[in-house]
Amino acid sequence: MKEIKDDLSIVKDLQEKIKLIKNEVGKKIVGQDKVIEELIISLLCKGHCLIVGVPGLAKTMIVHTLADVLDLKFNRVQFTPDLMPSDITGTEIIEEDPINKKRGYRFIEGPVFANIVLADEINRTPPKTQSALLQSMQENKVTVNGVTYNLPQPFFVLATQNPIEQEGTYPLPEAQLDRFFFQINISYPTEIEEKEILTRTTGILNQETKKVVHRDEILELQNFIRKVPISDNVIDYIIKLVRMTRPKENLKNEFVNKYILWGCGPRAEQTIVLAAKVNALINGHFAVSVEDVKKIVYPALRHRLILNFQAESEGIKPDEVIRYIIEELDNKF
Repeated sequence: MKEIKDDLSIVKDLQEKIKLIKNEVGKKIVGQDKVIEELIISLLCKGHCLIVGVPGLAKTMIVHTLADVLDLKFNRVQFTPDLMPSDITGTEIIEEDPINKKRGYRFIEGPVFANIVLADEINRTPPKTQSALLQSMQENKVTVNGVTYNLPQPFFVLATQNPIEQEGTYPLPEAQLDRFFFQINISYPTEIEEKEILTRTTGILNQETKKVVHRDEILELQNFIRKVPISDNVIDYIIKLVRMTRPKENLKNEFVNKYILWGCGPRAEQTIVLAAKVNALINGHFAVSVEDVKKIVYPALRHRLILNFQAESEGIKPDEVIRYIIEELDNKF
């Protein structure tokens, strides 16, 4: 009975903390509530995010503000064609001991040694450098010259991509895209929000944010997420949903076979389960429902769906395919 009470207090605490985070981030960021919530969900699930949006939508400011509010160390790396793996992970330098005059190697940590790392325009750097970051994301470690260094926890990578400039870029391979927990799309603000942005950014008002959540609290919440129960019924729904994205397993569905080249794998199912657990807690219930799944399925799947040439030629987007699959599944489930 005591354990249940403790769990309920953690749920209430999580809701309060997320409310505080949103309020503080909102002092500098106008709108984008859904984006901020999806970033928080990904962080609590120990996932990483790919952020896609045109220039000028405050992608960098959102991430920097979130790091300030969470009291986490933040580093930003501008990805360029000449960026080397060591520019991210760090390098060893030769030093001479001033006393015994002996020379030795000393490791200089790269910008990846932070709690929140912003990889700005990740598709502007060659695959070798991209892989250095993606390995850190997967293993939470960096290995240089045979020596392994642990990265600080929590460790949260946010990579940005510009969807309108493709010349001179190196798109992430599909297998590497799958390592991102969410793909978060940032859209233009509404007219009312745009007016508020202009008022704030061209005047003298400058609201400072407060640190409302600390590192140890985040680690505690990350560990708690996996304790949230999920029924077999919801698990079955998730499995059916993801399996419906696979053309070879869905031969009778003309829409899926017409537009999807490759569907999603088990990692997508794991993402949906964890994200739905956090969404359930945010909304004040200690059990995952199908509605929780539907709210987070788009950022979980949109970068894992590989559409074919026909979909591209007809302007079909991953979100349209996901919406169709959910509607089909709801009619059968």
